[in-house]
This record gives sequence, C-alpha cells and structure tokens, in this order.
Amino acid sequence: MTQATGIGSWPGTSVRDALAQVREILDGHLPYLPELPARGPGADMIGRSAGLLVELPVDLQPTGWRLVDRPGRDAHRTAALMREDLDELAEAFEGHTGPIKLQVAGPWTLAASVWLPRGERVVVDEGACRDLVDSLAEGVRNHVATVRRLVPGAEVVLQVDEPSLPTVLSGRLPTASGYGRLPSVDPQVAAAALATVLAAHDGDTVIHCCSADPPLPLLRSARPAALSLDTAQLSPRGWEGVAVAVEDGIRLHAGAVPTDGSVTRAVEVADRISDAWQRVGMPLSSLSDIVVTPACGLAGAPPPVALAIQRAAVDAARELTERAQQG
Repeated sequence: MTQATGIGSWPGTSVRDALAQVREILDGHLPYLPELPARGPGADMIGRSAGLLVELPVDLQPTGWRLVDRPGRDAHRTAALMREDLDELAEAFEGHTGPIKLQVAGPWTLAASVWLPRGERVVVDEGACRDLVDSLAEGVRNHVATVRRLVPGAEVVLQVDEPSLPTVLSGRLPTASGYGRLPSVDPQVAAAALATVLAAHDGDTVIHCCSADPPLPLLRSARPAALSLDTAQLSPRGWEGVAVAVEDGIRLHAGAVPTDGSVTRAVEVADRISDAWQRVGMPLSSLSDIVVTPACGLAGAPPPVALAIQRAAVDAARELTERAQQG
C-alpha cells in the first residue's frame, strides 16, 4: 500500500495539538514527531539537532549556533523543549504499535550551520567535522533509545535532513566575512559521514534533500532505506537517478504536494507522480512502494493550509494504491 508522511516541521507552538493532528491524519501511514520552530531558538532544525550532540555543547550567537566549552542557557532551553516533545509523544502514542518517524539535521547541514568558537563554520575544519559526525551518531542512538523506551511499540524510522549538502559539495558556502567561498567537501568524505550517522540506527532510514539537483549517486552510496525528494523540482535526469535508486531497493518519499496549497486534489498529485514514474519506465504496480509527502516542511503554512496539505498526501497515497492495483 502506498503510504503518506510529512517532512517534519509544523506550524504553531503547541506540540500536543500538532501530535494529535499528525496521529489522526496519518493513522495507518507513517506518523512523525513534528518540529515546531515557531517556539523559538532550540525548536529550529539546527538548534534542535545540535542539542542531540554528545559532548559538543552549543550556544546561540548573532551568527547562529556555535560550539562552546560547556552548556549554557541556550542548551538548557533546547533540552527542555525536546523533553516536552518526548513527553507529549509518549502520551499521544500510548499503546501505539508501528512506525514513527524522527527527523534530525544531517552532519553536513549541521557542519554548514554551526560555528566554531573562533568564528568560522565547522565545515572548514576536518577534525571538527569528524567529531561532529561521531557526536551526532551517538546522539541519534540516544534519541532513538529514548523514543523506544517511551513508546515501546514504536518502529522508529530515522530521517536525516540534508538541505545544505548540495551547497557544501559545490563550494558555494560563504566565508564568515561574506566575501569568499569555502572549499567544497570531497564527495567520498561526505558519503562516509552520512553512512556513519545512518548506521547509528538499526531501523529504516531516510535521507531528505529538497534541492533541485540532489546528489543522487552520493545519497545512494550512503545506503538509506529511502530518499525523500521534492519531485516537482526533479529534472528528467533526476528522475532517471530515482529509478536507479528504486531498482537498487531504495524507496522513494515523493514530495509531490506543493506547500503553497495550490494543489491539494488527490488526482492531480497522483498524476504528477505516476506520469513521471511511467516516463522512466517504472511499472505502475510499483507505485505501492512510494511514500507521498509535502514538497517540504509545513512550518510556514497557516494551520488550515498545513492540515489540507497533509491530508492531500494521504488522499494521493490512496489514489496511487488504486492505480498500483490496476497496473
């Protein structure tokens, strides 16, 4: 059966309300722990994931999150927000058996967004990058273990978000001064770091990259269970790369529902996916292996629009299931 899920972020400031909505809409699909960046620093993607790092504390500066010697007020606030999220998750999913998806920022998005004490991004320092990768992997293990303890029936799916990876690989990150560009990261080094973080989880993993030109060969080499992509941005060559991944046993999370609310009819969303699927020679019967998602996170959408978009993903998944059965 074709499933549906979300990318992760959600509007509003009440995690209790967000969890109730996600569980209701995605009943029988792939629910997730929503992220609510509107709550402020520590609830944003970078601060939230940096808060999982083991023995690498951060604080918040005008430039962004920075590595520091010891945890301070910002780290304590981030940890408190995560504790609130997990307590609410345990209550909302009491008695749940089945998958629950967690999202963390990937090592290269963190390395591009977190700063060293001396005032440059972590990505410029090979040793700091290695430390960050190992620390994130350990943080992922701890995070997953906590969720399994709170929701014993959960089959945890780990999504690693890498929106900055294409920029890191192409050497387009600006220096601290803004006048230069940082050197690109070797693709083999990037893939190895991703694989290390994915290997910290013994369940299904997803790499999410919403770029118009995602580095598909590199992402495949990290061996995730699934790739989450904004399918509206994929070129014909990108779809060919998706077909190679699918034939290699990697599932597609198709970000086919626009987040501006412009397309919420299930038939239109399903048409976009199935037309591209057939153009690259994939059989209609394999549409049942796809997971339908919004194109990106929903934090910036008004709450009624976010609900409509998430429901559209569920309705499109149902439509694709019917087409797969006919194919």
